[in-house]
Amino acid sequence: METIIMLGENGEELEFEVIETTKLGGVDYYLVCDTEDEESAYILKDISKMEEEVSVYEFVEDDKEYDAIAAIFEEIMDDVDFEK
Repeated sequence: METIIMLGENGEELEFEVIETTKLGGVDYYLVCDTEDEESAYILKDISKMEEEVSVYEFVEDDKEYDAIAAIFEEIMDDVDFEK
């Protein structure tokens, strides 16, 4: 399974397992879970620029954007319900 590793606020590595991906408006979104706590899922947005050598991700925090992407993931995956 694909994983994404991000640096946390304190410089620690955070590892996420990719559950599903989708694209909206040319932007890639990832439904991920923490490899240590598979009970919680998060939506990451790929904010990489073409000239960057490594991918850059951020958590989707905007409520409107989150709701739109969550609805897509719910449609793709019948057994997923999102809670904020």
